[in-house]
Amino acid sequence: MVHFQITLSTKQNPLTVASSLQIMAARPCLSFSPGVVKAGAAILRSNPKTVLWPKLTNSCNISSLNPFRHGFRSSTVKFSKVVTKAMSESNENRPVSGLPIDLKGKRAFIAGVADDNGYGWAIAKSLAAAGAEILVGTWVPALNIFETSLRRGKFNESRLLPDGSLMEITKVYPLDAVFDNLDDVPEDIKTNKRYAGSSKWTVQEVAESVKQDFGSIDILVHSLANGPEVSKPLLETSRKGYLAALSASSYSYVSLLKHFLPLMNPGASSISLTYIASERIIPGYGGGMSSAKAALESDTRVLAFEAGRKHKIRVNAISAGPLRSRAAKAIGFIDMMIEYSKANAPLQKELSADEVGNTAAFLASPLASAITGAVIYVDNGLNAMGIGVDSRIFKDLNIPSDKH
Repeated sequence: MVHFQITLSTKQNPLTVASSLQIMAARPCLSFSPGVVKAGAAILRSNPKTVLWPKLTNSCNISSLNPFRHGFRSSTVKFSKVVTKAMSESNENRPVSGLPIDLKGKRAFIAGVADDNGYGWAIAKSLAAAGAEILVGTWVPALNIFETSLRRGKFNESRLLPDGSLMEITKVYPLDAVFDNLDDVPEDIKTNKRYAGSSKWTVQEVAESVKQDFGSIDILVHSLANGPEVSKPLLETSRKGYLAALSASSYSYVSLLKHFLPLMNPGASSISLTYIASERIIPGYGGGMSSAKAALESDTRVLAFEAGRKHKIRVNAISAGPLRSRAAKAIGFIDMMIEYSKANAPLQKELSADEVGNTAAFLASPLASAITGAVIYVDNGLNAMGIGVDSRIFKDLNIPSDKH
């Protein structure tokens, strides 16, 4: 029996172990163990009929494997552990390790990208790393500075993908998702200087422009929210402020999906971002925003049914933990929320935007083909907690904790 320990490297020739599984091979280390081929994080039992022996010999720089070949026993492929990761490939023929997320040939529209440090940007990066073409919709007043920063290379460091290339944004569209069409836009917005020079930025117009430019999309991401009175307790929130929060943060998703549905290919995926304030009390997250997130999650379930039945499109939401983004700073206590999460979540670490981005890439991929109508928590497990364990009442319980 032969046990191949293969160290992963991109500097050697690729090794194909089976027709449906590919790994990166470099300097082999041979040891003996019954019928097991070990490749990085994936362990599989191989069928000798499917192994390409000449390629194995050549790529491992071994003169002959014949002495070992006869020792293999025929068996089906079994995995002990598989790592899934969004990846980017400069060479389409280059094999990858593990179970890759492959979005090559797919096109994504991400609504709500205005800088390089929010969840929208992270989702765009992960989708791009998996091979998707990226289109973004940017709030009209922020459009000029975003495009200027992008053009001048200010985002180049954060555009870096795992393969060393830079994320390319094929086109940036001006977008104000509060307005469905031009008839909805009040005169003071039409004449506002911050909207001067931009056109076709209502939801309907943007959808029509994308259709005209590209024909169709495969992934729709809603990464925007706004609550003008978010710092006010609910009892002090005005009707206007409350409804504005729902309009910008939840109905905008209904409108986006409604207008983009005709452009979405069967099997496409739609994703929104929500927050645990939809179901738990988060003091300070006011102005109707908790209600808006609750509405967004309820709408996710209904839209999953309607879009799934009519168009075979999956609709899911990601409930993300706190992130130190520019948008989150508007709440006023984001640093406190991050520290609270680190102190009380099962995983005591600060959440990375990339972790949310990679979850979105998974949900947009065929690997999640049976997942719809779901709210996926990406918050280090904080949603599972019933009480803050950093409370002094627990000081004598000897609860395990990482000091940070």
